[in-house]
Amino acid sequence: MPEKKDFDVNATPPSAKDLRKEVIQREMEETQKQEKAKAAQERKVADFAEDFLKNHVSEADILAVRRQVANAVQAGKFEAMVYSFSSDLCSDSGRAINSGDRSWPDTLQGKAKEFYDRYQQFGKPQGFKLKAMIITFPGGMPGDVGFFLNWGSDKV
Repeated sequence: MPEKKDFDVNATPPSAKDLRKEVIQREMEETQKQEKAKAAQERKVADFAEDFLKNHVSEADILAVRRQVANAVQAGKFEAMVYSFSSDLCSDSGRAINSGDRSWPDTLQGKAKEFYDRYQQFGKPQGFKLKAMIITFPGGMPGDVGFFLNWGSDKV
């Protein structure tokens, strides 16, 4: 390994105190970086929740569902997860979905309710099936809900 030519072997090395300060400074910078990333993620979640609860299903949302279905068909599948959202956005924090309660649609709010209503109006009459499942369990608690659209045959 080549040696640095500007390194003075006779120079006084940094003190232990200086090295401790440098380590602490780096730790503080890393902590600040993590806090900024966490704040950005929290903002993203808050923005999603606001959009989810206040806005309507958009053409882009519908096109995204259709793309998911087309991609699944292309892959030879009969089901696709077409939408996901935090279970905290259900009126019961996802308990009815998690327990398989038949009244789970009553707990939907915002865009999830609109997606469900669109399914009832357009998808179900066309032979599609929709199921909702908890897809993540952070800390053992319901996390995200996934809506799965299925177009497979009922016959086995």
